[in-house]
Amino acid sequence: MAKAGSKLKIDGNGKPLWLVLELTYRCPLKCPWCNNPLDFDELKNELTTEEWKKVLRDARAIGSLQLGFSGGEPMLRPDLEELVDEGNRLGYYTNLITSGMGLSKDRLSELKRCGLKQIQLSLQHSNREKNDIMVGVQSHDEKMAVIEEVKAQGFPVVLNVPLSRYNIEAVDDIIDMAARTGVEYIEFANIQYYNWALLNRAALLPTREQIEYAEARVNEARKRLGNTMTIYFVVPDYFDGRPKACMNGWGAIHLTIAPDGSALPCQEAQVMEGVDFPNVRDNDLGWIWRESPAFEMYRGDAWMKKPCSDCDEKEKDFGGCRCQAYLLTGDATNTDPACSKSRHFDIIQSAVAAARINSGPQMPLVMRSRGAINGKMRLIRP
Repeated sequence: MAKAGSKLKIDGNGKPLWLVLELTYRCPLKCPWCNNPLDFDELKNELTTEEWKKVLRDARAIGSLQLGFSGGEPMLRPDLEELVDEGNRLGYYTNLITSGMGLSKDRLSELKRCGLKQIQLSLQHSNREKNDIMVGVQSHDEKMAVIEEVKAQGFPVVLNVPLSRYNIEAVDDIIDMAARTGVEYIEFANIQYYNWALLNRAALLPTREQIEYAEARVNEARKRLGNTMTIYFVVPDYFDGRPKACMNGWGAIHLTIAPDGSALPCQEAQVMEGVDFPNVRDNDLGWIWRESPAFEMYRGDAWMKKPCSDCDEKEKDFGGCRCQAYLLTGDATNTDPACSKSRHFDIIQSAVAAARINSGPQMPLVMRSRGAINGKMRLIRP
């Protein structure tokens, strides 16, 4: 079974090569695996257009190259085109990460004119009814229309399919649909369990047998389709016995800016209560990246405890995910529980065992929506 996360180790030479702008946490969908914070509806103070432009300039000055416009749903920002234009002018490779909702023909044309290079479009199912149930709103037909328009305007179609128990047995149908519509790339990204996904883990986590079945179907499709489509399959680290090399290490190559300007080493980092993540409104971005305590906190290996500190794999997986260690054990310096060497590995094993027990009728989901849970509920420890 393939390892979760990228196998490619990237040395950024101290630069934040990957910059992700989470322009807003607002979104028309209600996906119950969303990585947005559980209290997303409490955040109102989004950066202005000019503040985002300053972030783009400052990040470019310290070495950022790849730029992702994300959310929530970035199409809800009316200044998206202006920000793409600025990113293109500064020399970024610009990438839009979207549900497709609101991506009209006219806006797509304008984004292309502004220099947008790539679009990652999410789709949850090939079946209209099942797709719409999964995201809580009618969206399938609009997403399919967007795929056609993206192709018509000359962009490659990069389809992102978040896999869970709700759609993992439909990989054949999804691949067939993608082939019929001329999709060039599919990423089957088995859900990683943070925020809303962790809240819904009992309902979403597939069994090992389902993972193996889906991976086998993907491998067969790769042989059948050859070079006409590239298919990625990302396995959740719950089934690996080893943690993923999260972001190539904390504060190594990845920089996320949240809607309110908080600077984060990854998109999940705000789950860590008590950490003072600096804000671009108050601090120089170069200082944030190079010197701030939050970004220095888990760089290198000085923070590691045993068994990580003595492990001959620590330069491969960097001790795993600090956010997952915190969420599942309460201490971010613990070994990621996804690692079989962790004394907390039983947490992962119990979740995997429970997935087999709960493999019958699908369990209800808590949809991402205002008031779905107590807004102050941040830490969910199984």
